[in-house]
Amino acid sequence: MSIGRALRHLFATRWRTRQFFTPSVLSEIEAAIAEVEGRHSGEIRFVVETALDIDELWRQVPPRTRALEVFSHLGVWDTAANNGVLIYVLFADRDVEILADRGIAERVPQAAWEQVCREIEAHYRAGRFAQGSVAGIRSVGRLLEEHFPGRGADANELPDRPVLL
Repeated sequence: MSIGRALRHLFATRWRTRQFFTPSVLSEIEAAIAEVEGRHSGEIRFVVETALDIDELWRQVPPRTRALEVFSHLGVWDTAANNGVLIYVLFADRDVEILADRGIAERVPQAAWEQVCREIEAHYRAGRFAQGSVAGIRSVGRLLEEHFPGRGADANELPDRPVLL
């Protein structure tokens, strides 16, 4: 276990995370998700987790593994067309992971998701949390629009409101 990583997680607070992801930032994220979902049939969830628990740190759980647990727990995989996408931010690690359900994963290469993650992380490093989140959502939206165009009578299967863990 990395001492630096452990200290970042142990001293990370939800209060600090909420300083960057304020109610107005969360509203901007929610509005961006609603906007881009109007142009495709995919579903986007946005989650910010402050830090991992001690046992997860001890087991050296990587951010992607934790993102997969959150993906499952929130039922992002449970859409009719298997076209749900999770944007997961592990705040203490300043890491962004994007997980796509199988309907999207077979059409969009992992490199495209990685590029969006790096775009968001670059904004976050500069302290632009709202802009980075919205830019990432729009980039994911463009990928979904390309592979799952139109919405028609498609129902909004997953909540648009971001989740803070």
